[in-house]
Amino acid sequence: MKKSIRTRYLILAIVIMGLLFSCASMNNKGSMAEDYTARDLNEQLVMATVWMQASAEYRALCYQSFNLARMNLDTFLAGYKGSKPVAVIVDADETVIDNSAYEAYLIGQDFGYSSKTWDPWMAAGMAKAIPGAKAFLKYAESKKVEIFYITNRKTVGYDGTEKNLKALGFPNVDKKHLLVRTGSSDKQERRDIVNEDYTVAFLMGDNLNDFESVFGGKSVGDRMWETDLIKDHWGTKFIVLPNPTYGEWEGAVYKYNWGATPAEKDQMRKDHLEKWSYKP
Repeated sequence: MKKSIRTRYLILAIVIMGLLFSCASMNNKGSMAEDYTARDLNEQLVMATVWMQASAEYRALCYQSFNLARMNLDTFLAGYKGSKPVAVIVDADETVIDNSAYEAYLIGQDFGYSSKTWDPWMAAGMAKAIPGAKAFLKYAESKKVEIFYITNRKTVGYDGTEKNLKALGFPNVDKKHLLVRTGSSDKQERRDIVNEDYTVAFLMGDNLNDFESVFGGKSVGDRMWETDLIKDHWGTKFIVLPNPTYGEWEGAVYKYNWGATPAEKDQMRKDHLEKWSYKP
């Protein structure tokens, strides 16, 4: 009888210890999640940013994009019979100007992108030209093709952006051709303004929303599907510049929950990785 009671007490003690261990483990995991900060998440910018700044491969891809743009423009002009003047639409950030220094600034900081730091960056007008951008834009100008810069930089950044583009020697930098965001981030309304009076040869950007609104707010899978539907446009009607640091693709990974915690964003990024399963 006494032995049976002792056994029951022993079993109960084991169960309680197990529960305590589980609670401690859960609390530890919660603590780890809470301890994962924006500084930790920003460390993931290192490889993408150093690739943009230190790899010749990135430069080669940029030159390749603008070489393709020049060839496309020549082909378009050779066959153009329309009466409207010809234009090319380009995005600004990571398409003709390089903001990787801003991304590098975030590394080591315990905060992410915000207007508090982005607005001063725009005002400083320090972004460098993307390799190949100036040569192409000046070539287009020599062919009497006008450049329209459609950017989602807001009105507050207009002066700094204009100063930056002019300092880089880009053509057509004025209020008519530099169309910043005044309302919706959807660029279609601004693209339509250009299309009213010009024939657009092609568009250049680093984000699929720079080309068509159909990509906005879509899931990772739907963005892939929409991309495949117009596969013949890439490299002809649409020319994409490489940008691994930020963009709509990142929002799709988060299901557009930009307010997620750093730990949640880290997990969502890793959840999208396709892993090799190997057991040595």
